[in-house]
Amino acid sequence: MRSRWGARFSRVRLPTEASEAGLVAANLVEIFSSVQGEGTHVGETTLFVRFGECDLRCRWCDSPHTWRRATDCRVETRRGTGAFRTLSNPVSLEQSLAAAVALDVDAHRFASLTGGEPLLQPDAVLALARALRTRGPRIHLETHGLAVGALERVVAAVDVVAMDWKLASDVRRASDARRGPVADFHDDHERFLRIALRAPEVMVKVVVTPATDDAEIDAMCERIAAVAPKTPLVVQPVTPFGPVREAPGAERLLALVARIARVLPDVRLIPQTHRLLGAL
Repeated sequence: MRSRWGARFSRVRLPTEASEAGLVAANLVEIFSSVQGEGTHVGETTLFVRFGECDLRCRWCDSPHTWRRATDCRVETRRGTGAFRTLSNPVSLEQSLAAAVALDVDAHRFASLTGGEPLLQPDAVLALARALRTRGPRIHLETHGLAVGALERVVAAVDVVAMDWKLASDVRRASDARRGPVADFHDDHERFLRIALRAPEVMVKVVVTPATDDAEIDAMCERIAAVAPKTPLVVQPVTPFGPVREAPGAERLLALVARIARVLPDVRLIPQTHRLLGAL
């Protein structure tokens, strides 16, 4: 859930939570309790841990404040109140777990590690996933679906990989020039999906805008069909933000779903429901 929504993590790996608590720290944007607003688990109770920093620039991104490392992390003080306190970054594993416990982490269906891009900080993702999982919730990793090596390191601690499939019509790498065509993301997404299949559950989400064209949708479908054709694909109409002023109309969206359904059997049209409720 991107809209409610960098110091790098220590590279030291230790086998116990107690030892990790003193040595692993993360750049975080916020920790809060809500319900999942996107994808196949929409509406389920979720504790969100939002990481700072992202190496992509999506035209429709509604949380550009997460593109760079955050100075402070806001932490909800009591579940459902919307009242926050502030921690300075980096936030230790011990601090993150204390915040999760204060928000009744065991009462949540999921703990979502989101961003920004969490896999830019894989050591912290691994430590948090392991520690939160022992407290009850399933671990839901929300990622742009490009950091293949980082996913290999953490996938054994993840229950649900929710990966985006980025389309070059609306998404650039932070290193790309601001204008002109950019290389597509299909090769990296395909490699990422192959690793993600090691998790118990995988879903793919694609954000579609008026700029989305049929050729890039077809290329995405071909890649998914070649690797894991039964993977759920969520088509998410863009929520207008920044330079993206409007979403595709109903006729276009239904045509896209029908086009995808000719190749992939499990396609679902799901908007950002938290925006319908006025949540950020």
